[in-house]
Amino acid sequence: MKRLILFTAFLICALYLSAQEQQVVVPYTLADRDRVIRIEARMETLEARMSGLEKRMDDLQTQMNRIETKFDNYFMWGFGMVLMSIFGLVGFIIYDRRTTLAPVEGKTERIIKALRERAEKDPVLMEALKNTALW
Repeated sequence: MKRLILFTAFLICALYLSAQEQQVVVPYTLADRDRVIRIEARMETLEARMSGLEKRMDDLQTQMNRIETKFDNYFMWGFGMVLMSIFGLVGFIIYDRRTTLAPVEGKTERIIKALRERAEKDPVLMEALKNTALW
């Protein structure tokens, strides 16, 4: 059994070493060199185009930033105008309600005063005013 294990280990080492010694030789021809030169030329033109596109993208970004700033300013103005309109409407409603109710409250107080004077002479009316908490 030991011999089999040693033989297998020796065989694996021999195969590994022989595989390490063999090198694959790739021939490099003039056609390959020409292809590499053409690829480098194309890469240079692509890099030039990419740098031009990067500049255009930077310009577009600055334009977008300016538009965003303007939009923010207009939005804030619009929001402020809406709030001012709401506050103005609430103020007008409160003013209108007070001016409308003022004459009615005066007349109501006079009516209650007249009923109290009349209730001093009429016990049935006095009892009705007491029941409604107007006495």
